[in-house]
Amino acid sequence: MSNKITIIGGGNLGTAIAEGLINSGFTLPSNITITKRNIETLLPLADKGVNISTDNIKAVQFANYIILAIKPFQAKEVLQQIQPALNNKILISVVTGLWIKDIIETIGNNFTVFRAMPNTAIAIQESITCISSCNATEQQTKFVENLFNQLGKTVFIEEKLMDAATVLGACGTAYAMRYIRANIQGGIEIGFSAKVASLIAAQTVKGAAELLLQKNTHPEQEIDKVTTPKGCTIAGLNEMEHQGFSSSLIKGLVTSYKKIVNDM
Repeated sequence: MSNKITIIGGGNLGTAIAEGLINSGFTLPSNITITKRNIETLLPLADKGVNISTDNIKAVQFANYIILAIKPFQAKEVLQQIQPALNNKILISVVTGLWIKDIIETIGNNFTVFRAMPNTAIAIQESITCISSCNATEQQTKFVENLFNQLGKTVFIEEKLMDAATVLGACGTAYAMRYIRANIQGGIEIGFSAKVASLIAAQTVKGAAELLLQKNTHPEQEIDKVTTPKGCTIAGLNEMEHQGFSSSLIKGLVTSYKKIVNDM
């Protein structure tokens, strides 16, 4: 049973996790079970060797790492359903807005629980996944970290920062997309076709992000490398700042955060 994984919930997120673990070679497809009421959409995974099932209880019994990837409104019912089979299992919740305390209130406090928040880039194994835990050993923590590292990058945070992480890491995808879209529109205005502008804008953002990740530098260090005295880069940056570029982005982040906190 060691290191076998069951994913409760075969929606977009659950299937993305399964596919990422298979594609990365993290585990054999036969070590993964995934459940869904309608398993027809899971048949491509079955063709790869993944076990598919409509029975959550049996699926939980199959593995010792259980990933909960369902809708928030389903969480309490499903947790109550699988609770008798959770003995000696490690539960990993990727359910949006479901706090560890909520899980413990439902299943009891004698379990190891992880809460993980990936973003939509998990579909291409480029997620940033923020993780918190309760009652976890070092070995269990290492396994979960390694699991999500197959799907991008991970960072362990205090659970109280999960709402902030949602804004920065999940909503942040939309903010980045909006910047790219504006960059494309500007590219079209200065002469490029939409297709070429899209390629240049997307690859430029990808390259900029990789510079920070691989060199571990501060953004300003990389900005300094392309801003020459009286040059076009600094002229454009200054105009963006005059128009409130940085302040509007910060205000947007804070507004999203307040929305999450106030709606709880």
